[in-house]
Amino acid sequence: MDEITEITQLVLKERQGRDRGWWERMRPCYADDAAIRLSWFRGGGAEFIAESQKMAARGDTARHRLSPPVVHQQDGRAFVELPAVIEVRTVVDDVEVDLASAARLYFRVERRDGRWLIASLDPVYEQDTITPVHPGVSLRIAPADVAAYRPPYRFLSYVFSRRGYRIGDDLYGDDRPEETARFYADAFTWLSTGR
Repeated sequence: MDEITEITQLVLKERQGRDRGWWERMRPCYADDAAIRLSWFRGGGAEFIAESQKMAARGDTARHRLSPPVVHQQDGRAFVELPAVIEVRTVVDDVEVDLASAARLYFRVERRDGRWLIASLDPVYEQDTITPVHPGVSLRIAPADVAAYRPPYRFLSYVFSRRGYRIGDDLYGDDRPEETARFYADAFTWLSTGR
């Protein structure tokens, strides 16, 4: 198997493990010092898996509809973009809803001791929507209800906050292009220099 395929399979297996609850298959995807930074979580790979298990046990599950990844590789490092739509079916004010959050997931991957491992995961949020599952059912979320949340992930923040999760407002998003441009510049510097 060539290295681009190995890297691609690594990030896809990590997402598959997350979506299917295959925690033991997900665990070896991460470096011991991996840094995960998502809407509802900040921490290491092992902690992320443990918190994901707790989330699933509470019935808070999400699925990731993935597009093909793009892998930029140089020597023992790779920077991977994996476009995704995070899909959540839940209930808001007694209305069953579908939440869809579009994002680009970025993985820094390193070859360590002969294995490719995820060193970090950061999303760049694009936009999200929330709709009732059943046609004709009304969902009343006023603009004022979500005004405090960032536009690229406002409904994700609204729903997860109501379920007790703490959502950061400092994530990368298309509403802050300068920050996102710095993130890309840093990632490509790391890819070429390791710093």
